[in-house]
Amino acid sequence: MLTLAEAHGGGNAVVETGALLGMAAVGLGMVLTPGPNMIYLVSRTVTQGRRAGIVSLTGVALGFLIYLVATNLGLSVLFVAVPELYAVVRLAGAGYLAWLAWNALRPGGISVFAPQEVAPDPPRRLFAMGLTTSLLNPKIAIMYLSVIPQFIDIDAGRTMAQGFVLGAVQVIVSVTVNLAIVLAAGTIAVFLARRPAWLRTQRYVMGAVLGGLAVTLAADTRTAAPVG
Repeated sequence: MLTLAEAHGGGNAVVETGALLGMAAVGLGMVLTPGPNMIYLVSRTVTQGRRAGIVSLTGVALGFLIYLVATNLGLSVLFVAVPELYAVVRLAGAGYLAWLAWNALRPGGISVFAPQEVAPDPPRRLFAMGLTTSLLNPKIAIMYLSVIPQFIDIDAGRTMAQGFVLGAVQVIVSVTVNLAIVLAAGTIAVFLARRPAWLRTQRYVMGAVLGGLAVTLAADTRTAAPVG
């Protein structure tokens, strides 16, 4: 069996290949689904350039790491102990997604790929906004609290190490895909700007996806599972 890390003296994988591939697939599916991080990164890149998008992405990545560390150190335990708090976070996230969906679908709404006249932000603000957007992204919170535990092998022990390894897979996948999106955003914006009908279609599709995610998140009655 392919291993990512070996136990001290035992020769057993911390996380098996199947779990790693499963986590990578989930991470890929989530990062390709339009959400707050993608919207912010694309809009900032289109309005201020690739460098601004990359700086913003570093803030987003730090947000991933903060959630990962917090979850493995007991945030999930808090949500399990106080289900009402988890429900509040879930509903707040659903509300945020619904707001983004409305902005995309409302009459006169603007696509994230449409160039806009905005004042350029300095690197420090770009980083801070990327971090804030990441921390307010309900998809990341829900994934770390509910999805990662499904790939952890309780019988294998070292559940915290497994949680960190699985989370690292998601971070690597998400940062890689988001970087590709940032690098391509300008080209996509130019392509869509020459095709107004496609730009409108992109806005409606993204709004519909965000709205669907909001409804799914609001209707999800699952409770958080402890990482360990």
